[in-house]
Amino acid sequence: MSTGLPQALVDDMERKKIDIGLTLSILENYNNGRYDHVQPVEVEAIPAVDGKTILDMTHPLSLRLSRRAIEERIEELGAGEMVPDSVRRRIFHGEDDLVVLDREALELLGTELLPLLSYGILNGGSATSYADRTKNSGFNSDLFTLLEPEFERIAELSSGRAKGLTPGFMNPDGSPGPSFIELKMRALLIESLRRQALSDSRTAIAPGLPLFQMTSVSNDAEVAAAYDGYRESRLLKPLMALTGLDPTRAETAVQPLIAAFTHSEEGRPKRVFDRANGRANSSLALPGGHGQNFAVLQEVYRRLLDSGKRFVYLGNVDNLGFTVDPVELAYLALSGRQAGFDFAFRTPVDVKGGILVRDRNSGLTCADIGPAISTEEMLKAEESGAGILFNCATGLFDLQYMVSHLDHIINELPTRFSDQSKDAGRYSQAEQVTWEILGMLDNFLVFGVNKWKRFLAAKLLMETLMTSGVKLKNPHYPRSTVPAADLHGTAEKLHAGLADRLENVYGLRLEDNRWVPAPPEELAGKAL
Repeated sequence: MSTGLPQALVDDMERKKIDIGLTLSILENYNNGRYDHVQPVEVEAIPAVDGKTILDMTHPLSLRLSRRAIEERIEELGAGEMVPDSVRRRIFHGEDDLVVLDREALELLGTELLPLLSYGILNGGSATSYADRTKNSGFNSDLFTLLEPEFERIAELSSGRAKGLTPGFMNPDGSPGPSFIELKMRALLIESLRRQALSDSRTAIAPGLPLFQMTSVSNDAEVAAAYDGYRESRLLKPLMALTGLDPTRAETAVQPLIAAFTHSEEGRPKRVFDRANGRANSSLALPGGHGQNFAVLQEVYRRLLDSGKRFVYLGNVDNLGFTVDPVELAYLALSGRQAGFDFAFRTPVDVKGGILVRDRNSGLTCADIGPAISTEEMLKAEESGAGILFNCATGLFDLQYMVSHLDHIINELPTRFSDQSKDAGRYSQAEQVTWEILGMLDNFLVFGVNKWKRFLAAKLLMETLMTSGVKLKNPHYPRSTVPAADLHGTAEKLHAGLADRLENVYGLRLEDNRWVPAPPEELAGKAL
C-alpha cells in the first residue's frame, strides 16, 4: 500500500511489527480533527453510595425484586433449566411477591449462572518496565535497599517475559510462586468445582469458560507455549481431570502495535515519530492501550455470545484480586444493567489513579487524580463525608448489550494523546483506556469493594514483594506515622489480603513456608 512514508521508515516499522495501516488511520483521524472533541473530565461532585447504582459490597447486601421479575429475568437469560428447583426454594421464601435476596442467596444464584459467564484477561506487554531497576528503586530507595536481593532474583525470572507468565507472588521461603495466569486458571476450575458440588443441575456450557484474552504481537507465541505446558501443572491438571474442563484453551485475539507520533511541540499536522533514540527513519513501537480490546476482541465477543454466553468479566492480568464473584454476577444479571465495575474504597495510600466522580453532565465516570481532580479537592470532599472510590480496572459486562453496541464503542471510545520525554526521545503516544467506557454508558452498577481482597495489583515488582510480605518483620522496613507514607502498614494489609485470596479463592495452603495446592476434595466448599 502507499503510505507516503520514506521506504526506510516503512521497513523499520515492519521489522518492529508495527501495524502501519492502523497507525496511519489514527494519524489521519487526529490531523482531520476526529479526536478534537475529546476533552478532559470536568468534575462536578463525588457521588455517594446510594444502594441502587453505587453499592457497598463490604457490608450486608440485598436486592429486592418481585418473584415474577426474578423468574422472568432467569427465563430471559435462557437459564430456566440452569437454576434447579432446590435453588429456587432457597431464594423464594414464603408466599410474598416481594423477594429480598441477601448475599448468600445472590452467591447461590450467581454460582448457578456461571455457565453464562466467560472470564477475560488483558495481558499487556512484557514485564520489562515491571522489573526495571530504575523504576523500582525510585519507588522507595530505603525499601529497595532492604529488598534488593529478592528483587534481583525475581527480576531475572521476569524481565522481558509476558507479564502474566511471571511469578504472582513470592513464598515465605523465598521461592517464586505460580504465575499470575496459572493462578487465575486455577480459580476458574475451583469455581467450576464449587458449582458441581452445590448444584443438582448440569449444563454443557462450561462455567466461566472459555477464558478469553488479548495478547500482543510481542508475547502471543510465548503465552501460547506456556499454556501448552500448563496442562501438566500440578495446580491445574488434577482439577482439569475432575471437572473435564481445560482453561488453557483460551479464545485469543492479538493486539497490534502502533507507532509513536511527533511531540505536540512540533504542532499540527502530526507525523510518525521517526527519530527514535536519535536515529533517522527509526520508529518506536507502542501498544495502543487496553481500550483497544473492544476492536481487537470484537469477533471473540461475538463468538462468545453466539455460543450462549451472556456476561463477560474483563480485567488486568496482574491483579490477583480480579477473580469471579458470583454475587456480582447475580446482581448484574437480575438488575438488567449494562455493566458493573469494581471500585475500591480509598485508603490513605491511594493518592494516584482514577476515582469515581460525577461530571458536569451529571453522569458517573472515572477521573484521574491530578489532571481531573486535585488531591486537595479529593481530601476536602472526603473530610466532608464523601466516600472516595478508586478504579480497580475490573468490569463485568452484559455481553448482549456490548455486542449490539460494539461499533459505537469502538468508534467513540476516547483516543487520548500524551506527550512523553524518555530515552527514545520526545514523542506523543496515542492510547484508549478501557474504563473510559463508563462515560459512554447510562445504566451501570458500581461495586464498592474491599481493596485488600479485590485490588492486589502489581505495576512494579516492588509492589509484588510488598504484597508477598517479604521481610515484613525486619526492623528496617520503612515505617511512618503518616498513613500515606507507611509502607510497612500498607504491606501488612496487602499481605493479609493475599493470604486470604490464596487460601479461599486460589485453593492453596501453607506448608513448610510454601503455598502448595490443596487437595481437590478440600476445595468445593471454599467461601469467597
